[in-house]
Amino acid sequence: MTDEQQPFNVEVNSDNKCDLCEGSKCCNYITQGIDTPRSMDEFDTLLWQLAHKNNQAYKDEDGWFLLVYTTCQFLQSDGRCDIYETRPQMCRDYSNDYCEYDAPAEEGFELFFDGYDSLLQYCQKRFKRWDKRFTSE
Repeated sequence: MTDEQQPFNVEVNSDNKCDLCEGSKCCNYITQGIDTPRSMDEFDTLLWQLAHKNNQAYKDEDGWFLLVYTTCQFLQSDGRCDIYETRPQMCRDYSNDYCEYDAPAEEGFELFFDGYDSLLQYCQKRFKRWDKRFTSE
């Protein structure tokens, strides 16, 4: 975090960090763990997923994930949760002890695919026969 991000004389902690986060980053996407793709068919399925708007994928030390950019319907314009007292368990379990306020998630990505084209390029390099998979011999 830079000095520009932290308001003057405010100690940032897990209780006030969300209030200081511009754009409520963690409330504007969801991630879903996926099985590690290994075969051309499995990568083709992931390619299909990334053909849809707002979908990306990444691999980090915890495995593979589908990243879907979509804003929570309960996120208010001030960045607060409209159903905070009755929010889902997933939200209750989320810890902001170390989150994107502290550092961008991308810093931990081993592989990142921002869309269809970047994954297609990866598949073409990984599988020599990628472009021939639909042709019969």
